[in-house]
Amino acid sequence: MADNLDDVLRRTTIFRRLAAEDRQRLGAVAIVRSFDRGDYLFREGDSSDLLYTVVSGRVKVFKTTARGTDLILEIFGVGDPVGAVAVYESRPYPASAVAIEPTTCLLIPRQAFFALLESYPSLVRGLLTGLTHRLVELTNRLAELSTGRVDARLARFLLKLADTIGRPTGEGTFIPLALSRQELADMIGTTIETSIRIMSRWGKQGLVRTDKAGFLIADRAALETIALT
Repeated sequence: MADNLDDVLRRTTIFRRLAAEDRQRLGAVAIVRSFDRGDYLFREGDSSDLLYTVVSGRVKVFKTTARGTDLILEIFGVGDPVGAVAVYESRPYPASAVAIEPTTCLLIPRQAFFALLESYPSLVRGLLTGLTHRLVELTNRLAELSTGRVDARLARFLLKLADTIGRPTGEGTFIPLALSRQELADMIGTTIETSIRIMSRWGKQGLVRTDKAGFLIADRAALETIALT
């Protein structure tokens, strides 16, 4: 199991730049926990007692707006840290996290985490570099959500999924992630009616096909053109 934990840490944005001995120190205090689809890892406002890293499965992180709708901030996959900044700053989780499929996570207790930071300066330096890269990723994500036409934002989102988890098939690229029209709308900051309308049009045009297990991008070139508009 220790080898598996080290592999997870090496594939995690904020931990991959740590020295091998520092990854071993983190692995020694970590625990593994499984979640079923729909299980919450934590809710917005909960105390950030644990730092989560996805070992298998996927997790969506979202905020509930004043209107009562959910805005999905990100979908995390294997190797991604969840709640890292909140744990590092010792403040409540700023958003909720829920498993969208059976998921296993590596959990590092905050108290043990800080004890290691105080004892090993090399671990602090490695984390600062990793956190900087993670913040850049989040900044880019927020920019994508707030700029461009809705069609373009949805196209960019699907293309990003295709690049990260897509599988080539004879008909195109299959994205093995089942998302409802509401979840698609939440991911790009629009209404469910708009996401239904766009996906219906793209389905009729042969660009993207939906099935119960995910999405098939049948015409990537057309989607890339839309993404630039």
